[in-house]
Formats: sequence, structure tokens, C-alpha cells
Amino acid sequence: MVASYLWTTSLVLFSVIFHSAYAQECTPNFQCTPVKVTNVIEWEKFPSFSLPFTLIYEGPRFGDQKSLPLSRGFSHLATFSGNENTTLKPDKRAITWYHVATQADNQPWADRTLKSPWENDLNLYKATWESQLRGLADIFQDTQGGNPLAYSIVGLDIERIFDTDREIIALKSQPRIPDAYRALSNAKFVERYKRDMQRLYASPVEFLKSKSVPSVKIGSYSDALIRGSFTNWLAMDVTTWKDWTTNSNLLLHVMKDSTSGQPGGAFYNQINLLTPSCYYYYNYNTSPLGKDYLAYLLFVIEANRVWSDKPVIPYVWLRYHDAFNPTVPFVPSFVAEATAIFPFFSGAKGLWLWDAPVDTTRRENYAAYEYFIGGLQRLSQFSAFFDGNYQLVVPTPAIESSKTKTPIWRGVVKGANILIAAQNPYATSDTQETVVNLNYLNWQKTITLKGREVFLCAFDLNTITSVETKTPFTNILITPNPTRDKIRFRFESANASFAVVYLTDLTGKILVKEPFTTKQGTNERELDAQNLAAGTYLLRMEVAGNWVSERLTLHR
Repeated sequence: MVASYLWTTSLVLFSVIFHSAYAQECTPNFQCTPVKVTNVIEWEKFPSFSLPFTLIYEGPRFGDQKSLPLSRGFSHLATFSGNENTTLKPDKRAITWYHVATQADNQPWADRTLKSPWENDLNLYKATWESQLRGLADIFQDTQGGNPLAYSIVGLDIERIFDTDREIIALKSQPRIPDAYRALSNAKFVERYKRDMQRLYASPVEFLKSKSVPSVKIGSYSDALIRGSFTNWLAMDVTTWKDWTTNSNLLLHVMKDSTSGQPGGAFYNQINLLTPSCYYYYNYNTSPLGKDYLAYLLFVIEANRVWSDKPVIPYVWLRYHDAFNPTVPFVPSFVAEATAIFPFFSGAKGLWLWDAPVDTTRRENYAAYEYFIGGLQRLSQFSAFFDGNYQLVVPTPAIESSKTKTPIWRGVVKGANILIAAQNPYATSDTQETVVNLNYLNWQKTITLKGREVFLCAFDLNTITSVETKTPFTNILITPNPTRDKIRFRFESANASFAVVYLTDLTGKILVKEPFTTKQGTNERELDAQNLAAGTYLLRMEVAGNWVSERLTLHR
């Protein structure tokens, strides 16, 4: 499977509206009615489907005896049910290896306040790892009795590291840090911490390989070149995209070669997969930062792909990130659906759906899971786009959408067709309409999103969509422009026809929408703008599938 990026601009003023015929073609072939009862996921109401990605299911099973996730899009199981200890084949097994650094008694690495690479008893760690991995092997009948661990994919849960130089230097005040290191200059102390921590991080990977079948693929939960983290969510659009993609000082230090400063080193070189934990930290309904969920998810994928060609398979969680809150809520339906679809348009090679361990004494509605499964099922209708060679179309880096609070769209080009995914996470209601201009090379199209819907549709690139000429009406003349309370405009129409005029801001948000009938000859109309703020807007008119647009300025 080969993919590449194409970065393109997204400003198009003349294009054909998204016709109802296309809408019919792109209507999902299965309409999901979400589950109503608690502690149930109704897998069997979905048709069987598959996708050409690595999709790992580490969620609740609720007594599933049929390995149902494997016939509903997922390629691997990381939680097990029924008689899977004897029936699940090794190439369908995945596991998160928890507590890699934390279960060895009283070790500096395990200490949450120290996270130190020095004076750890590696023999004690190896004994702990031996016990942990033997427990994982004994889950399956074919690897009991000392046989090698036979999982297709293992994600190490290490998470014992200080990321920043400031945090590392602060360790010099800790009495458990050996005097020889505390006596170093700050620069030397930081350098030594990073070098020794990388070697320590590499140790459990080496140990895992010695205990596993040769085909095992290894990732490290959260540990990636650009981490999915609370800190990086906040820093996402503060740091420029150029810095994220060129400044190696922003890379996680255990992933860097100490000489070149580029991706490499003892830990990175043993990792097959990049598995950042892209959890959502802010509630969509209560925090303005929650609207950036999609930009954040895609940013982590896109930034890691710039630095590395290792497959990116993010951990995703359908709850908000608050590991210490037993009542943490699920994300909204449109967030769950977008999470299932968009990562692949930014180059992810899979997803690791995580929610473990699940407290089955809690009674919860798992509709969010069904919206996620439904998103995968929608995507499966277009799975051929992701087989073999294809081109990713990323019109602007995700952090730019976070800065401007504009709709997000991505494309995948295969042959003479393009698959488009689009959503406006910043819509303020379910009825808000947003115009989005799409383009790829000479192809152009305009679509209208409603609310936070997840748009998914394929188009023929050979279709001529630009209609800048031969329209049944002349360009709009706005007089005066700039204007104040009233927007007066005039145009010539070749005949009487049904038309719609839109007033949008420059993000595509529709502020005014008025249908009307044109008359043959000169047409004059006006729109009330007295409640709009001063600024630049776009007046757009559609007649018989043809569009014309004109910018205008409001003064106050």
C-alpha cells in the first residue's frame, strides 16, 4: 500500500453545487439506529465488512461469543471473549503490555516523581517482564507451557519519561538521583538523562523480542516522535507547522539519534509502528477547545508522517480523557463517526480503539461505539481507494484549521476518481449550513455541509465542474460596495428560473439564505445586513446548477 501527500489550496469562487444525484450515490448503504439499552453493542445489526487497515479492538466484549469485531471492520482483537483462547489465530491477536516500567518494586524508573534511568535493577525488571509476558502468553492455549508469545502486534505501555529539559533539570534536586549526575552541568545532565533513558526504553523491547515469535510488530503507547498529549493539544497551533515539521528539538528525545538529532536510536530503530494516544481532552459541549478535536487528531498523524515512514496507528478513545473519573462521558456521535473515518485521509494505517479495563458494573449506553463502527462501515464502501497506490489530498495542515476554525476536508485520489471526507467541527448548530470549496488540480466542486455531519462521497475527476463561463446570468454587481445596512445587487438573467442567494463569511458559514425566482432581463434585489458585524463577506448565487460569487465589505 503506497500513499503520498498533495497539499493544495481550497479557495474556489466558481463551481457547481453538490447535486442531489451525488447525494444519493453517497448515501450510506446502511442506516444505523443506535442501541437503546445499556452495556450492549449490537454488532450483528451491521453487515459484514472489511477494510485494508490495521484496526485493533481493545474495547468491551459483553459476552460476544463469535469474535464479531473481526467481521465488522476490525483486523485484530486485544480483548478476548468466549473460546478465543483456542480459536483466535495469532495473526488476529494484539495486546497492550501494561506496567512495563511501573511494577518493579521501588525502582527509580517506576517512581512517578523521578522517572529516572539511573540505578535501576535490570535483573529485577527482567524478572517482572518475564512474569508479565508469561501471563499474556498463557491466555492462549497454543502458547502455554513456556512457548513464545504469539501476538501479531504488541503496544508497550511505558510512559515513564520527562519530555522537556526544564522537567529533567528539576530532577537535580531529588536526593535519589546519584551525586555523580547531580554534579553535572545542566546541559550535561540533560544530555545524559536523554541518552540513558533511551537505552532503558530499548531494554523491554529487546526482552519482548527474545520472548516472542519473530513476526511480532511493536509499538509504544503514546511514545511517538510527536506525541498525542494534553501539552501538544495546547501547543498545536501556537507552534508553527514549519517548526513541527523541521525543528527536531520538538521530537520526543527517546526517538532521536543522539548524534544527528534526527529520528533514530536504540528505541526508535526497534519500533515497527508509531502508536500515539490521540485522546480528546476537552468536552465538545462545554469547552471551546473541544471543537478542535478533529484538527488535533489529524495534526498528530500528519506531523508524525512528516518525520517517519513507520506506519502511524493511533490509540483512540470514545470517552473524554480523564483516567481518574469513573463517570467520564462518551464523545458525541459525530465525533465518534469522524474519528473512524478521517485518520486514513491524513495517512494513518490503522486505529487502536481502546477502552480498558471496562467496569462492567456500570450501566452505560454504548451508542458512541456504534457510530464509530458505522463510520468504518461507511468507509468500507470506498475501500478500493486505499488499495495499492493512491494520493492523499490535504488542502491545508490540520493546525491551520484549528487556528482559523474552518471546516476540514481531505481527499484520496485513485485513478480518475477522488474520495472526499469533510466536516465542520466548528458549526454552532445541527442546522447550520456551511459551503466548502473543494479542488484538486483542475477539478473543482462546491459542497454544502449541514451542522457537524460527516460528509463522505466519491467523484469523477473527469467531470467538468468549473462554470465560470456560459452561465445563464451575468456576474453580480453590488452597489455600493462597501455598504452598510443593505446589500443591494443587480444581475442579468437569460430567462426566468429558480435561484438561491447566500451570504457567507470567508469560512463558508452561511449567514443568510434566500430562495427566489429570477425574471428575464435585469434583476435587482437586496439583503438586510444591519445585524452583521463589519468585515468582508461573500455573496453567492446559484441558478440551475451554476454559481457566481462576489466579495463585499460591510462598514459600520
